[in-house]
Amino acid sequence: MVIARKRYKTGQKLLLAGDIGGTKTRLGIFAVSRGMPVVVKETTYTSREHDSLEEIIEDFLASSVSINAACFGVAGPVVGGVADVTNLPWQMKTKRLKQKLLTEQVELINDLVANAYGLNVLDKADLATLGTGRGGEGNAALLSAGTGLGAAILFWNGKEHIPLPSEGGHVEFGPKNRLELDLLEYLFERFGHVSYERVLSGAGLYNIYQFLRDAGQFGKEPGWLTELLEEGDPPAIIAEAARLGKSGLCSRALNMFVSIYGSVAGNLALQVMAVSGVYLGGGIAPKIIWKLRDGTFMRAFREKGRLASIVERIPVRVIMNDRAALLGAAVRAAQLLEG
Repeated sequence: MVIARKRYKTGQKLLLAGDIGGTKTRLGIFAVSRGMPVVVKETTYTSREHDSLEEIIEDFLASSVSINAACFGVAGPVVGGVADVTNLPWQMKTKRLKQKLLTEQVELINDLVANAYGLNVLDKADLATLGTGRGGEGNAALLSAGTGLGAAILFWNGKEHIPLPSEGGHVEFGPKNRLELDLLEYLFERFGHVSYERVLSGAGLYNIYQFLRDAGQFGKEPGWLTELLEEGDPPAIIAEAARLGKSGLCSRALNMFVSIYGSVAGNLALQVMAVSGVYLGGGIAPKIIWKLRDGTFMRAFREKGRLASIVERIPVRVIMNDRAALLGAAVRAAQLLEG
């Protein structure tokens, strides 16, 4: 289903939805039409230019719109109505947001849970298939690499999928070969605790690149690349250099990244028996879809020893719509209205 921009009628119930990340914060006002949210206004803010979500809401709702329900997907753990953004020095509380918005219908959820709700309103064109599998009724899973690494479970209750939160992106990195063991040792010296987020994220791709460069066995870093990395966005530069075939180091780093991504997605599929499918969200997958389609990801996804036959049946899809979390938060806000 496509959620289209539409003016709202006077007296129509309005929702506030948000996708709160370490880099960007996206807010939207939605009207409710036939039980579904329809976007009225949408704005994206640079998170670090503001001190709090309340400050952004103040700017966004300058027209004094009355909000009936609100839901915010947060890139971090949500416990007891309190959320801390993992890569941003903010703390959000539902109590404060209720006071700010003058409504009791306010909820904070993990951003991956918001993404999971968003799957209900995405079109087929919003999804790119990596592995068709056979599918079937049962649980599904969501894994998203971007500024950080997030995971969510979609529990099948016999009638519908219920999104459940997870902080699986912060479990310890588990190498599957000798090179990845060396990567773990390299990162352990830098960070101590090495979670999967240290590997599968924008910063993680750069960590992998630095490991390969510093190992001295995979070629030297050319001067032009050194200058670009010092002045620009390293993960984007590495991915683009790999796509253009301009750097063997970058190509190897991206290949290692995608292989680990596939392996972790396969692990998650087994952990929750995601027979209905595994979805890749976040900002990285759509940007490297060309690489995800070359077979590296799916080989690692399916290499599960005696249970390879299980994961081979599981469909794998990439969420190409970067508004999925915002739309999902709006879907959840509409549910809050229904009680």
